[in-house]
Amino acid sequence: MSLPQPDPAILRKAQKGDERAFSIILRMYETPVYNYVLRLVGDRSQAEDLTQEVFLRVFQGLPRFSLRSKFTTWLFQVTKNRVLDELRATERRPRAVVDLDDIPPLEVVDAPFERLEAIDAVWRAVERLSVDLKMALLLRDVVGLSYSEIADSLEVTLATVKWRIWKAREDVQLSLAREGIEIFEDREVAAVAAPAAAAPAVASPVLAPPALPAA
Repeated sequence: MSLPQPDPAILRKAQKGDERAFSIILRMYETPVYNYVLRLVGDRSQAEDLTQEVFLRVFQGLPRFSLRSKFTTWLFQVTKNRVLDELRATERRPRAVVDLDDIPPLEVVDAPFERLEAIDAVWRAVERLSVDLKMALLLRDVVGLSYSEIADSLEVTLATVKWRIWKAREDVQLSLAREGIEIFEDREVAAVAAPAAAAPAVASPVLAPPALPAA
């Protein structure tokens, strides 16, 4: 799974203020941005508002966007900055509980119905991750960005991204193990763990097709 880049001609029109061209871009990316934000803030109404604000910032910033860069990388950089601003402003405020029916389903490979309880456990484990780990994991296994795109979006090194994703997957796995749940594929992601020299290889959680480091 990966996000396509917008048509360059449409992007150039949007940069010049063409609202019709921008609406095409909005339709392409509104859902993945919203799903990502919702998983980070845990509140449907807040995620809707933040998504609107993200695209307002994108529209305002498009004239300065360099066509030499990947649009999706910049888009999720804008998203990250807006979400972090919001989380800092509300970090002491209790978070609303999200109804599982209101959030996008977890993408699980060939998951039978009887594993739905385990799938919910995965998302509870993801919810407990730190913001840094959660952002990296969601950008890879839900949004579908490459490791290099995630590094650019989060404005960190590639090694940091690989470690955060490895750490997030390990933490999720340990959390599930404490509940006696195992829904991991028998594929190791040792290459992802490489930046953490002392860390053992772990099995990749099924948060979409298991991801190996991208070029």
